[in-house]
Amino acid sequence: MHQRTTADPRDELAARLRLIQELSKRGVRALARDTGLSSSSLSRYLAGQSVPPWPAVVELCRLVKRDPRQLRPLWERATSPLPAPPKATRQVQPPAPPAGAPQPPRNDLPRDVPDFTGRQEQLAAVLAAVEDGRVVSIDGMAGVGKTCLAVHAAHQLAAGYPDAQLYIDLHGFTEGREPLGPDPALRTLLSALGVASEKIPQEGGIEPLAACWRAELAGLRAVVVLDNAADAEQVRPLLPGAGPSVALVTSRNRLLGLEEVPPVSLSVLTPEESAELLARASGDPAGPGGRLARDPESAAEVLRMCGHLPLALRLAGARLRHRPGWTVGVLAERLAEGGSEFDTALAMSVRQLDRAQRRLFRMLGLLSGSSFDEYVAAALSGLPLREARTMLEDLLDAHLVQQPAAGRYTLHDLVHQHARRACEEQDSSADRQQALRRLLDYYVHAAAAADAAMPYASGSRPATAGPPPAALPRFTGKHAALAWFTTEYPNLMGAFELAIATGADAHACELPRFMRAFFARRCGTTHLNLLFERAVPAAERLGDPVQLAEAHSDLGFARYNAGRMAEAAAAYEAAAPLVAQAGDLRSQADLLMRRGYLSWEDGRGDPPLTLFGQARELYERAGCAEGAAHATAYEAWAMLQLGHREEAARRAREVLAVAHDDPAWPAGLTALITLGMALADERPDEAAEHLRRALDLARGDGHRHNEAWCLNCLGVALRRMGRHEEALASHRQAFALLDELFEEQWKVHFLDGYGETCRQAGLPGEALRLHRQALDLAARMGHRHKEALAHEGLAAVLADSDPAAAAEHRAAGEAIRQDLELGA
Repeated sequence: MHQRTTADPRDELAARLRLIQELSKRGVRALARDTGLSSSSLSRYLAGQSVPPWPAVVELCRLVKRDPRQLRPLWERATSPLPAPPKATRQVQPPAPPAGAPQPPRNDLPRDVPDFTGRQEQLAAVLAAVEDGRVVSIDGMAGVGKTCLAVHAAHQLAAGYPDAQLYIDLHGFTEGREPLGPDPALRTLLSALGVASEKIPQEGGIEPLAACWRAELAGLRAVVVLDNAADAEQVRPLLPGAGPSVALVTSRNRLLGLEEVPPVSLSVLTPEESAELLARASGDPAGPGGRLARDPESAAEVLRMCGHLPLALRLAGARLRHRPGWTVGVLAERLAEGGSEFDTALAMSVRQLDRAQRRLFRMLGLLSGSSFDEYVAAALSGLPLREARTMLEDLLDAHLVQQPAAGRYTLHDLVHQHARRACEEQDSSADRQQALRRLLDYYVHAAAAADAAMPYASGSRPATAGPPPAALPRFTGKHAALAWFTTEYPNLMGAFELAIATGADAHACELPRFMRAFFARRCGTTHLNLLFERAVPAAERLGDPVQLAEAHSDLGFARYNAGRMAEAAAAYEAAAPLVAQAGDLRSQADLLMRRGYLSWEDGRGDPPLTLFGQARELYERAGCAEGAAHATAYEAWAMLQLGHREEAARRAREVLAVAHDDPAWPAGLTALITLGMALADERPDEAAEHLRRALDLARGDGHRHNEAWCLNCLGVALRRMGRHEEALASHRQAFALLDELFEEQWKVHFLDGYGETCRQAGLPGEALRLHRQALDLAARMGHRHKEALAHEGLAAVLADSDPAAAAEHRAAGEAIRQDLELGA
């Protein structure tokens, strides 16, 4: 560890501030009160842990009638001491990369503790085991520092494994929670690597998932921390296979079932290491002048009562650090009032909080164990945001909460279970239920606020599930909203499960609705279907026709996006009378749009054109200009499919004339693509310009499905212009994206166009392969119109080389079209 010299400007500034305190003849609390500072902040300033803002220095100087200007040069040096790392316990988040810059590799590692003490032999053993066999397990009793050692080692390994640094808590010993099974653990890890959910196996059990995980890791240099494992069976499927990636596993048990994995077992710290850690955690200076050195017997008693456990020592040291008036004897007396070694230190820390802080700490025990922010703490406790934020900072100083990243908090397992027990013992069942209901209210309303910042054709109705919380995050745009959804995803899923379990049906209905745009971009269609399947029964129990209508409509849209056309049609049929009964114009318009998309799959342009026109009229009557523009954009697209290129271009230009803050909003993107396709024959240069503009917008928006759509349309247009090589390159990029997203149902829309480009480019073999792939996929999806197109494409390719086979395919396509006409 870096040791500061006396020349450190922060230490000099802290010494000058302590002189000011002596001149004031006030204790820390009185001085904080008279200057308007918090006691905890002032203590940090006086101890040199952090540098006060300049106004705080001014207030302190004014209190003792001293000129603050004399301290200004020293304060300026202290605010940016280049050689020394910060003392503060808060982690500073790096600045966000500029727009369009590549995203940095995933790093989920918790913060490395600044007072890591001892364990040099064990650390060397961990690093050696990783170098030899790529996997190591670290075991030991609760609170002995297994996670601390694993994370410390992972930080040292990070430079050599730059592709990803992953961390997952397996909750093997989390009270009130079942250990995380291999299935959800593998899905979480694959998601952390950025693997699209549709690429992750959904059936077949653990083996396909584990194989997918090993395959994804094989080409990477990644370090993975698998923390808090219950047993070997839980962790075995999570281990890397071939390739250079490494894993560090921690458990309270020896993982004897992992014979090939070398163990590193931790015992408690030695007395010398314990004394060093307690001194560093308490901020006690070395040498005979410190509190610990002045009372060695009491210090030894503290070490004994803490059981030489690092976690208990840090908690005890934190209390001593923030109680300058305490002697070590007082600390020992407080510890002696408790029970077990760890719980004694923890209970003592909690007792030092005021009543409101203790209540917040207990309420945090109701959370699932994932990270949370100040808004969650405020909602759970019913406190104002500023008060909750201040209390979290106090709990952080007391080492009762941890801060893995700026603005995010979590509780250590042992602390979490202590808080949960305390909440069950001291808070009534009614109080706990009200706190959880406030938490549900918060997540529904926060998701609604994030959804409102996302580009969505018709917008969502305001949240009605519970009263809005006093404070919600502010989202400056869609990227901020997407980042929030991504961070809060585990908690949002936990909130949905809580709503289902507690019968909070309104929350179970509304939460998925406000997550539609996020799921469409990041999580694929599988999750959408699962959520809406469970939202429909909740809506039925509510008996609210609007909620039930939207639930059926949303389920139909999820089915449609998954390529389950018949089920989508059934859901829309169930929604139609309910929507009419509810009389909500926007819901009626949304359903008409969705039925328009579905009717398009029959291959006839007139029915969807009619439905889109009806939707536009309803949006206009409802005063929803964005929805009306979206409907107009799809009217233009339907016109284009009917061959009315001039009318399609005219309507597309109408949409592009509508002012909108987001140039990549759905209606504008659809209109740009339509306009480019409509002009491809007569004005190819202008057409290519519109299509490339749409592609740039889709890429900048980060919507990869739309990017694939733009690339495919650009390929078709370039083919119509006779630019076959460019067209093929565009199609290939589109399908490379779809392969990454594992969106098979999307491919059916693009395969025939790609195949026709290959045919005209003189690649009949590739064209045959694509049309046959389209035929197989369309048959599996029950997509009759696409089947007909595939047969017709095959007939065109085989016309010269195999006329008989071409005639068979042509006849098959015609038969399907006749069936569709009869069905219509």
